[in-house]
Amino acid sequence: MKTIGVIANNKKSLGGGLEELRQLLLERGYPDPIWCETTKGREVGKLARDAVKRGAELLFIWGGDGTVQRCVNAVVGLDVELALMPAGTANLLALNLAIPFDVAGALEVGLTGTSRRLDVGVMNGKCFAVMAGIGFDAVTMQKADGDLKERFGRLAYLWTGIKALRVNARRTKIRVDGKTWFKGNATCVLFGQMSLVAKGVSVFPDSQPDDGVLEVGVVTAQSARQWIRVIAQMAIGNAQRSPFTEMTQGQRIEVHLDRASRYEIDGGAKVSRRSHQVSVMPGAITLRVPRESAP
Repeated sequence: MKTIGVIANNKKSLGGGLEELRQLLLERGYPDPIWCETTKGREVGKLARDAVKRGAELLFIWGGDGTVQRCVNAVVGLDVELALMPAGTANLLALNLAIPFDVAGALEVGLTGTSRRLDVGVMNGKCFAVMAGIGFDAVTMQKADGDLKERFGRLAYLWTGIKALRVNARRTKIRVDGKTWFKGNATCVLFGQMSLVAKGVSVFPDSQPDDGVLEVGVVTAQSARQWIRVIAQMAIGNAQRSPFTEMTQGQRIEVHLDRASRYEIDGGAKVSRRSHQVSVMPGAITLRVPRESAP
């Protein structure tokens, strides 16, 4: 039996809460896991590293994509497996990997699922497991963060997304693996490890989380009407066919903007900057996934 650790952002809820998780672990023969709780998301990375130092071989992460991102950033390169308890708002990593959205189901995957090595993206020195973005995407996340997201959940993203349609285009130059790939006005630049941004809504339909490359997408839409056309194509899995999108793949990406713009990593908004460095770390983490979703 592996030594289990639990890293929990206890402001997040799922099912019967952390007490249900404790009880189910007890019933499965784990009466005293390494248990770490916090109300502050920024502390979970340190707690994850400390749990590994204390001997944790399998870490259950209780929280949303922001909690997962901080834990991944902390344990990349360490000998530990990760299991998801999707207790956050969006939970895009769990959605893409078909992790059940209930305590018992997610625990079962963590204890008996398949171990799968996955790539990790790195943007400006910080790891991400799902997606990162500049422009529209980042503004949406930044405006939804905090009280708005706590009160309204996913509806906060819809509201701030509508307001972010007014984001001004930036003159953008993108180099992929040493060659200039895009040069022009863009309102959004996305980097993806995964495909889905919501149930049934795929940005990068051909992406694989263990293929050693990042998906890169640029949106040039500037009006609400143009954005609606982009979103409509995303909803049917054909985002790459929109006249306002361009897509490619690569391992090293450089983005230069004429003016500083916000960016986000797995839903966490970061400060504005003009230049961005993005790369991929192949097979950097190991996650427990359902047996039927393993390659």
